[in-house]
Amino acid sequence: MSVVEDIGRETVDDLVGRLGVAAREAAAALAVASSDKKNRALMTAAEALRARCAQVLEANGQDVADAERDGTSAAFIDRLRLSADRVEAMAAGLEDVARLPDPVGTEIARWQRPNGLDIARVRVPIGVIGIIYESRPNVTADAGSLCLKAGNAAILRGGRESFHSAREITACLAEGLAAAGLAPAAVQQVPTTDRAAVGALLRMSDHVDLIVPRGGKSLIARVAAESRIPVLKHLDGICHVYVHAGADPEKARAIAVNAKMRRTSICGAAETLLVDRSVSGSMLPPILDALIEAGCEVRGDSETQALDGRVIPATEADWGTEYLDAVLSVRVVAGLDQALDHIARYGSRHTDAIVTEDAAAAAAFLTFVDSAIVLHNASTQFADGGEFGMGAEIGISTDRLHARGPVGAEQLTIFKYMVRGTGQVRP
Repeated sequence: MSVVEDIGRETVDDLVGRLGVAAREAAAALAVASSDKKNRALMTAAEALRARCAQVLEANGQDVADAERDGTSAAFIDRLRLSADRVEAMAAGLEDVARLPDPVGTEIARWQRPNGLDIARVRVPIGVIGIIYESRPNVTADAGSLCLKAGNAAILRGGRESFHSAREITACLAEGLAAAGLAPAAVQQVPTTDRAAVGALLRMSDHVDLIVPRGGKSLIARVAAESRIPVLKHLDGICHVYVHAGADPEKARAIAVNAKMRRTSICGAAETLLVDRSVSGSMLPPILDALIEAGCEVRGDSETQALDGRVIPATEADWGTEYLDAVLSVRVVAGLDQALDHIARYGSRHTDAIVTEDAAAAAAFLTFVDSAIVLHNASTQFADGGEFGMGAEIGISTDRLHARGPVGAEQLTIFKYMVRGTGQVRP
């Protein structure tokens, strides 16, 4: 049975429609709200989150217990579980977003025409954004705060697994909005776990301007197939680390281990390691040993298996799998060209890294790898809006329209043209 809060005899369509109407009204006011008001809302929400830490953790404990009862994987539980430190990180993230420059009203470009018209391209909010996500409770805080900063109203539809956690976090955001004199309906949680609510949200083109899904393949596929609203997609994170022949051995070992094992359940975790054949005999064994000692299961091609008997044979499916767990595919490649071919064939255009001291090889990799984020001599775990100085992120967009890579406040704006004349008429 679905968890439902205060919806009485409303149908799911009626419920979501009511949220949409309220969000549209809130968005109109939020679009012209001052930076001071928006920042006050975010800072007050951070204070509320700290003050309600015990309630948030209690709600999260209920979510985790339900997930464990349902036999959910350890990797999924890790994404779901909150701690006092993670709650503090959410609160600090709200404050970071508050300190960011307000993107709304920023003049992107300005020019004058020969006829004297003065034309400016200026950032404005998108409007109402529907965010559909799965188990991560922190997405509630990140998405709500970024939408607020960019002057957008948000309708949040988190997964059933994080329902209680999200409700507490949303309440903190609502408290902040109210304290700043802004409508609490600017950030709303869909108060039901009924899957029909997703369909209702995807059909609500009169009230919602953009859908942002964040989750697994099945969620993204459903949203892309059913939505009547433009979708900003966040696909799999099949991320690669390529150890080039010119790599520094210690950097290669440290980056490979961190990219996989720092936190295996995030989308920026490396899923495949590629190593040049010319250095595989010297560089790969220490990397394999460090990974396996850290608890990673390694699945490799025949050349990798020959270097370490603990390596499990990789299948064709492994090269295109996002494990989100302590599992890594390893392949020995002939050189840069084969590495580029492998990434183009199996990657998800999310995040890929090269480790090398060869500037020409690094430049070629950064140029030819068609991913939202490409790195040189750095871990793929830096694929994160916070690490990019955006305060937080809704996710990593693998789309090609509007926004790509970390989606922060600036990426949640669009623009309009402000044209100033002195009485011109067109002949």
